Amino acid sequence: MNEDKVIGKGTWIDKIAYTLIEREKELGRSLSPISVESGLGASGIPHIGSIGDAVRAFGITLALKNLGYDAELIAFSDDMDGLRAVPAGFPPWLNEYVGRPVSKIPDPIGGCHASFGAHMSGLLLDALDKMNIKYKFLSAYEMYNNGVLAKEIDTLLKNSSLLGRKISMMVGQQKFTENIPYFPICNRCGRIYVANAHEYKPDEGRVVYICSGGTIGRRFVKGCGFNGEASIHRGEGKLAWKVEFAARWRALDIRFEAYGKDILDSVRINDWVASEVLGFPHPMHVKYELFLDKSGKKISKSSGNVITPQTWLKYGTPESLLLLLYKRITGTRQVGLEDIPSLMDEYDLYEDLYFGKQREPNLAKLTKIKGVYEYIHQLRPSGKPQMHVPYRLLAQQASLFPPENRPSKIFSRLLKYGIAKEMAPELLRRIELASHWTDDQHVSVREVTDIDLNEIQILAIRQILERISSFIGKENESETPIRLQSEVFEIARHVGLDPRELFKLLYRILIGGDRGPKIGNYLVDLGLERAYQIISKYLAK
Repeated sequence: MNEDKVIGKGTWIDKIAYTLIEREKELGRSLSPISVESGLGASGIPHIGSIGDAVRAFGITLALKNLGYDAELIAFSDDMDGLRAVPAGFPPWLNEYVGRPVSKIPDPIGGCHASFGAHMSGLLLDALDKMNIKYKFLSAYEMYNNGVLAKEIDTLLKNSSLLGRKISMMVGQQKFTENIPYFPICNRCGRIYVANAHEYKPDEGRVVYICSGGTIGRRFVKGCGFNGEASIHRGEGKLAWKVEFAARWRALDIRFEAYGKDILDSVRINDWVASEVLGFPHPMHVKYELFLDKSGKKISKSSGNVITPQTWLKYGTPESLLLLLYKRITGTRQVGLEDIPSLMDEYDLYEDLYFGKQREPNLAKLTKIKGVYEYIHQLRPSGKPQMHVPYRLLAQQASLFPPENRPSKIFSRLLKYGIAKEMAPELLRRIELASHWTDDQHVSVREVTDIDLNEIQILAIRQILERISSFIGKENESETPIRLQSEVFEIARHVGLDPRELFKLLYRILIGGDRGPKIGNYLVDLGLERAYQIISKYLAK
């Protein structure tokens, strides 16, 4: 293949879809439809990483369709998983249910769902719906109870000795050399992971177990001692992770599933199990890096440092979140709510480049940007760009007014600045998002952006601060905005800067963009003392 050839829309998404099709052709398998899977964790609050897996998988289905193939996203909830620990912030009474399948634990948040697992899955599905992601939802609880995996389970348990030796050889885990890779739910205590299966009766489709105890989370939990049997046809247990993926892939004919590096060993073993034991060529994979919080720690449900998609969508548009997830799939990234203003404005830049309102001389870069923009809009972008107002400008303006009639007051300012002509629905929505940001005290988080000032710029900023300081207390005088505007022009000429460059620098400092309202008016409206404080931070860097 010619490396210079643009595949599809020119993004990493297209490259994966193309490679997947070529692989399937070599395997000689049917190409209609192509099932792409994303696993949904149901044991804690879903976060950015959780939804990222599903969104990116959906992007692959779009790329496959763009290449002329029918494709579908399977959103699979692992709601037969046992609760290993109570997530941070959850009620203490959940400790009584540690070790029980999350599909059999009461809903701890409002009692609005049938179970703990259903609530957690529901939160992620709600976010997917708000982002207009199309999927087919499948529940592990329902699949096990309906016997959908029974054929695969039977084949795997008949080969349990082989599986135990292979798992031991590949990752050194000895557990399945002694026990069958199946976790029954103890019929007496109702817990999973503590009932150890030691025999399989293939003629009856039943597993013989003793509830002798097992490790749940990081501690050993003593079993209740019950001896029993579990049917593989009626959801009385589940396969171990080391073999369950393979069973699911074969039963659902999955052709692609990405994975995080934290489950690399499980994926390697399942690939072998699918191909060598179940006779099903394992799906194509892409390994993605995990999201970290701003301190560099892994985002996890148990530690409570999650950013939920619902929280993100309180402050930012679905497009901003889709941009974060579609920009790239590789590379570890630190993510926080403070990134939302930048991503909101970056999305506007993508839209301007897509519609030719701004230029990008690098054709390869422009092609990728346009491709990502189209995937954000499911390959059906609108015919024209929306109204763009810098997010930080709106957040700063929102901080100047009480909630009552705030949108109309902000809009009056935008009219005054010549930035907006009408209160379009998308503008009102952006004002609402920025207002939420301000009300929750996020407005000051990113007032300092990464700008390196040269000596001439530092000299200009110092003189501007002197002028601003001299006007404090004169904000209500009609001539103040005009005189401040003129001062910036004079300072630029005095230090040898192009006035346009100095204005651009001030806009980047104050609102994180290259353009904005007349600087004199804006400094007065923002408040000269506050403007002084924001700008002066750049001399302390």
